[in-house]
Amino acid sequence: MSIVPGTERALNSGPFRLGDRVQLTGPKGRKNTFALEEGGEFHSHRGVIQHSAIVGLPDGSVVVNSAEEEYLALRPLLVDFVMSMPRGAAIIYPKDAAAIVGEADIFPGATVVEAGVGSGALSLWLLRAIGPQGTLKSYERREEFADVARANVTTFFGYTPENWSITAGDLAETLPQTTEPGTVDRIVLDMLAPWECIDACLDALVPGGVLLCYVATVTQLSRVAEAMRATGRVTNPSSSESMVRGWHVEGLAVRPDHRMIAHTGFLITARKLADGTIMPELKRRASKTEFSAEDVEAWTPGSLGVRDASDKSLRKRVREAQAAAESSLSRTLGADADADAPEAN
Repeated sequence: MSIVPGTERALNSGPFRLGDRVQLTGPKGRKNTFALEEGGEFHSHRGVIQHSAIVGLPDGSVVVNSAEEEYLALRPLLVDFVMSMPRGAAIIYPKDAAAIVGEADIFPGATVVEAGVGSGALSLWLLRAIGPQGTLKSYERREEFADVARANVTTFFGYTPENWSITAGDLAETLPQTTEPGTVDRIVLDMLAPWECIDACLDALVPGGVLLCYVATVTQLSRVAEAMRATGRVTNPSSSESMVRGWHVEGLAVRPDHRMIAHTGFLITARKLADGTIMPELKRRASKTEFSAEDVEAWTPGSLGVRDASDKSLRKRVREAQAAAESSLSRTLGADADADAPEAN
């Protein structure tokens, strides 16, 4: 779908219109996100707000419900959207998405490969980072997850980006079939066993390209690191995790929040060496690094297991995501029509 220049900015600014997504924050700080509809109503246990009372207001306005309670109305940011969108699979949280964009050095115009796509949360951040001149190729084993991701991306942007594709299937098999060797700038893997795809990824990367894996457990982290080193084709991998602790700041009452977003996953990155290059050995103190293939399997058994949502639950999430996408597409088509209409004399 082609977009009239300036439409994307217009969809995210100006007075609220029918079809826009709005985030209402109540007296206790609870956030509720929904799309404005003709004749629609927002209900809470304390009162009702007519959608028509929000339409026409500027972003950042206060509306009052039938019980005289005040709500702050804002357009949701990307960080708000990904935390409230329908999910087919667990999402990469914003703190990790920000670290991925930074550590993988995702830049405007880059060609990026992502696997698996999950519910599309990371896809949104990557599409933002590469801009319209870049290319994002996403790969997902499960078609149901791909359907949810497509709908979520369409809902957020109001259209399906032309520089984004999703390929269903196993990455190790589909990547060589869909991508020329040495043409990808960055690869981000969010999957159960990324070590199975490392050779295919390195074939696709340009020399100096970044391979980043997002894994949840220490055992996965260990196995990915050793698999990377075993190829002899990458720099020594670097590993990290990020934790976010909020602070309560009111007057002189300044202290850490009682709750924080702690461990969600590890990031491990390495860069592809030029063909024929041998990585210089690092000078280290002797340590217990000897291990066998049996040790690796005992440390990271092949049957790691994964929690799958039921087929009924997945079908419901696909319906919810696609309904939101259709509403967002209708809003974009309306904005395109307004942009194409001749100005009144």
